[in-house]
Amino acid sequence: MSGRVLVCAGSDSGGGAGIQADIKAVTALGGFAATAVTALTAQNTLGVQGVVGVAPDFIRLQIRMVLEDIGADSIKTGMLADSTTIEAVCGALAEFGPGIPLVADPVMVAKGGHPLLAPEAVATLTARLLPMAAVITPNLPEAEALTGLSIATVDDMRRAADALLGRGVKAVLLKGGHMEGPVLTDLLATAEGTESFESARIESRHTHGTGCTLASALACGLAQGMALRDAVVRARAYVRAAMLAAPGLGQGHGPLGHGVTMDPARVEQLS
Repeated sequence: MSGRVLVCAGSDSGGGAGIQADIKAVTALGGFAATAVTALTAQNTLGVQGVVGVAPDFIRLQIRMVLEDIGADSIKTGMLADSTTIEAVCGALAEFGPGIPLVADPVMVAKGGHPLLAPEAVATLTARLLPMAAVITPNLPEAEALTGLSIATVDDMRRAADALLGRGVKAVLLKGGHMEGPVLTDLLATAEGTESFESARIESRHTHGTGCTLASALACGLAQGMALRDAVVRARAYVRAAMLAAPGLGQGHGPLGHGVTMDPARVEQLS
């Protein structure tokens, strides 16, 4: 399998999330990852200590260089720290990559609680980026910020997903990992309906980068020609396998074991 994925996201110096997780996930699933770095972060498993943004013109140049030469079969966006960055990425994708399916992960807060999106940029994200996406992958706090709704139950998740679809989003993979309980529920909502995916919660502190990893794995599936549902199933199975293979690094929220491989039997077992 191949599949070219252009990732527009921030760099994680700890290697567990961001561009580093994206490259590892796409590579593990047989795709090819190219990147447009939107920000540099100084972080480890204990948290983010600093963020330096990349100039919007240079972000645009990175996107143009990749798409004019290597090309892409899908695009994944992650950390876009402010309105100027969002506008630069959206403008470049519209000009140089029209029609390429986009997986938008609306990254707002790091695992340790550090904000990664300026509050005033939420409106820009909602108006500019989300309608461009083939699918968005918010977690529950992000969905609450995007919709203004409180989400405490699976029924609340359904209402939030419907609200996002009502705002022009084509598909939503709403991640339920922040909800308490032994069973984790994710929802895939499209115009055709909503499907829930349930799995036993993995009790682990090694969860750093799960959102980035899931979105990149999903983008890789789309790049390889998989249907959205099939790409979701494989991406969820891959994240679970990577969590179970976590190397146990760091003193805080540790990274996943991104090097796991996914044959069809393992996807069926873990999904």
